[in-house]
Amino acid sequence: MPHLEAVNTSPIRADVWHAGNAHCRVHYQLLAEAEPDLLCRALNLFALQFLTPQQVSAQRMDDLMSIDIVMDGLSWHRAEVIAEKLRNLINVCSVELQAADSLREAPVQAAG
Repeated sequence: MPHLEAVNTSPIRADVWHAGNAHCRVHYQLLAEAEPDLLCRALNLFALQFLTPQQVSAQRMDDLMSIDIVMDGLSWHRAEVIAEKLRNLINVCSVELQAADSLREAPVQAAG
């Protein structure tokens, strides 16, 4: 009879979805073909995860639309997953993701 040997296990993989992971503020910059439902489709990816963006701005330039979304409270991994989902939307040309902590943002002023 062979001797019982300890099972060699590989190191445990980091849980990138763990709620205790560090959260950051991120800035998404999208460039896409201007379509009537583009903004809804992009923001729906956040809504499906019960996330409300901190700031959203969109500007149409001829046949293209530029969308900036600032989101707070995401782990970097989760932010990257959302960026990849945004890239997979039809008519999206590019998506840039960066940490927004270093960005200086102008305060939003209410019209009065």
